[in-house]
Amino acid sequence: MAKYDKGDLERRMKGAVESLKGDLAGLRTGRANTALLDPVMVEVYGSHMPLNQLATVSAPEPRLLSVQVWDRSNVGPVEKAIRSAGLGLNPINDGNNLRLPIPDLTEERRKELAKLASKYAEGARIAVRNVRRDGMEALKADEAKKEISEDERKRLETEVQKLTDETIKALDEAATQKEKEILGK
Repeated sequence: MAKYDKGDLERRMKGAVESLKGDLAGLRTGRANTALLDPVMVEVYGSHMPLNQLATVSAPEPRLLSVQVWDRSNVGPVEKAIRSAGLGLNPINDGNNLRLPIPDLTEERRKELAKLASKYAEGARIAVRNVRRDGMEALKADEAKKEISEDERKRLETEVQKLTDETIKALDEAATQKEKEILGK
């Protein structure tokens, strides 16, 4: 049975692109975005839970996030989790609601965020290259088992490389777009 599966390689490469886009969405650009709070984990009920399982997060204004906590007893832990998440946000307690004004980004912070976006993109590129390597190894294994010919292996390797190049181009475009957004260009 052949080990090479083009559909699986495409799925895994698309997954790397989607993962990068999710990571980049969590980077703050000076505008309110509910994805900013996605990485926040709150310690309640004896375990760590994502913030979106304890509250409704919305962006009522361009520079303000609103967190409506469902259970009043969880307001304190949610507020503490947001403060300690390292996002540079200071919640203002309003009963069951927390208001999070989004402060202006300094030039130094913008550069740090741009570097972080580049780091995320490089991690995604590495993931795509690992998928390519897996595909190439599968093709060589199929050829060794005499399931495909040498010519067929070379043709499929060219397809895998083309898919890899397209995926890396998509990753680079997403990272470049986010860096421009962060740096305000």
